[in-house]
Amino acid sequence: MNDIRQRLESDLNRTRARLRLQGGAGAADELRGSPGANVTLGDDMDVVRVDEEREMSLVTRSLLMQRMNRLAMALERLDAGDYGVCEQCDEPIAPARLRAMPEVATCVTCQNKMERARQFEPVGVGFSRSGLDED
Repeated sequence: MNDIRQRLESDLNRTRARLRLQGGAGAADELRGSPGANVTLGDDMDVVRVDEEREMSLVTRSLLMQRMNRLAMALERLDAGDYGVCEQCDEPIAPARLRAMPEVATCVTCQNKMERARQFEPVGVGFSRSGLDED
């Protein structure tokens, strides 16, 4: 268990460091090309490039935050004695899966079921069509 804790803490620290780097350098780039700023860009391609870089930075930060949260939750499960047990079916998670992704909380079977269920969720859930077709 000590090896697992060290791995989780090490991964968490590396993820935090990457997030700090993203926040530092990425924040300056965003200010320079943020929407509404009085910035003169050479042409439309410069605008596209700046927007693309901003979007990639936001996505990267979001993924890092998600991983950081999953790692912290895995440490909590370890402390509670629930680490390595699937949160959906209470069966053990395969050791190879935990070695590859120590933060996972579900076995492969349950993860596949969850992904298939998400695949068939209707688009636009929560939106009503009332008023859209009225002429």
